Amino acid sequence: MIRKAVVSEHLSSNQKPLVLHSDNGSPMKGSTLLQTLAVLGIESSHSRPRVSNDNAYAESILKTCKYRPDYPYKGFSTLDEARKWFFDFVQWYNYEHKHSRLKFVTPVQRPSGLDNQILLNRREVYERVKQEHPERWSSNTRNCELENEAWLNPEKVDRSKPETFKKTS
Repeated sequence: MIRKAVVSEHLSSNQKPLVLHSDNGSPMKGSTLLQTLAVLGIESSHSRPRVSNDNAYAESILKTCKYRPDYPYKGFSTLDEARKWFFDFVQWYNYEHKHSRLKFVTPVQRPSGLDNQILLNRREVYERVKQEHPERWSSNTRNCELENEAWLNPEKVDRSKPETFKKTS
């Protein structure tokens, strides 16, 4: 299939580097495929962390889709039906779904600045209830501080090594 695609699309590794992005599944790492790619001058690329169209991002949104109560497990009857369902899903996801990584605010509330007031109100409620009923609390109230950035696949920082800084001009 890959050989046919290269021929039918008139691709050449001399024009620009060819890269086949794939998952880490056995078929994509098998010696026959890797040998074919080498002969065709195609580089094989697997996990691409922090790339928005990589598998982890796609799997995350698909899992959220599939756990919706109205997800059509038997498929869609028409393209229009699929488009309507996904339009409704995106509306729900952005305007109603409260994300745990965003301290349970919606994606629309985050960039609009509404998240600050929501989290401030939440923090005040927790503190008030803790003062009124200290016996219900074994430790601090829930953290309502949002990070400046939210990542699906954050880079791991090796805390055992001293940090080095690059000089920027």
